[in-house]
Amino acid sequence: MADDPQVSASPTGAPQGADKKVVAGILGILLGSLGIHKFYLGYTTEGIIQILLSLVCVGGIIGLIEGIIYLTKSDEEFVETYIRNKRGWF
Repeated sequence: MADDPQVSASPTGAPQGADKKVVAGILGILLGSLGIHKFYLGYTTEGIIQILLSLVCVGGIIGLIEGIIYLTKSDEEFVETYIRNKRGWF
């Protein structure tokens, strides 16, 4: 497992990919209805679904909730859930 590049730590000691947490959280809060946070994390299909949801109903609420969730998780939880395991929703 130590050879896995996705698990290694950055020079600051945070897991690799943790740097995306704050940006993804802010994008989710500010531009959540457009799904920009999904595209930023590499979830293209989920980003397109987010855009369609915002056209049909209240897709912006989902982005707001996800942005808050991203920012409240620890760096390790964020990387494990959204970078390594590629969990697309919440």
